[in-house]
Amino acid sequence: DSPFEDEYDGYLTLVEYVQDFLNHLAEQPGCFETEIEHFAETVNGWVAADETLQELVELVYQQATSVPNFSYMGARLCNYLSHHLTLSTQSGSFRQLLLQRCQTEYENRDEAARGDETAQKQFHAFVLFLAELYLNLEIKGTKGQVTRAEILQEGLRELLNVLFSNPVDNNLMCAVKLLKLTGSVLEDAWKEKGKNDMEEMIQRIENVVLDANCSRDVKHMLLKVVELRASNWGRVHDTSPHTKATPENDPNYFMNEPTFYTSDGVPFTAADP
Repeated sequence: DSPFEDEYDGYLTLVEYVQDFLNHLAEQPGCFETEIEHFAETVNGWVAADETLQELVELVYQQATSVPNFSYMGARLCNYLSHHLTLSTQSGSFRQLLLQRCQTEYENRDEAARGDETAQKQFHAFVLFLAELYLNLEIKGTKGQVTRAEILQEGLRELLNVLFSNPVDNNLMCAVKLLKLTGSVLEDAWKEKGKNDMEEMIQRIENVVLDANCSRDVKHMLLKVVELRASNWGRVHDTSPHTKATPENDPNYFMNEPTFYTSDGVPFTAADP
């Protein structure tokens, strides 16, 4: 046996190795904590060129946008790799290439939102993956503080606008999921900048409920989002004035209603739309 095969458990190409690991994570999400370090080390030993890093980004992107319920896991994986992959090629680091890949999809948003069912389905998967990336991708600031990717916040606002501008049922259901997932975090971020973008979103929802030819079920879902927001996204705030939302005191701080997994790896959400 060659040392190459020993080192990479018998895999001949990086693509095979990564795809197998992604499939394994999709089937057994609980393995993430125990196996991610070894995976990143192996990939670090293997990725040596631009094309390889591009391939890696593409594999993770495809898995996160085509395998049901993998967007949260995909975003966690992207966060880990963006901090632990040492290689930075001429094209950029893992995170830069990932954001470029998302940008490519993002630029097609108007066409996709108006497209046929297949195009819309792919677009909605992208939107929800971007939402998970916004919640899970940690950017280390210059002073060591952890922040979110500002560019994704802007992107999500624009994607919500596109979805509401094309108010067919599927687009509106995607907007509902997006707001349930990220509404509290987006509103906090906007308020911090003194912006009332969420007011505008709620106004758009109310206009859609009044005017659009969407189904009664979808109108009901949209009104539920308005209610959720009126209750401060379901967050219970302490009456003492000095508490600020932190990961310790606010369960929605990092993500609002992710897909959780039972001990058997069966996905369930806090509240399906």
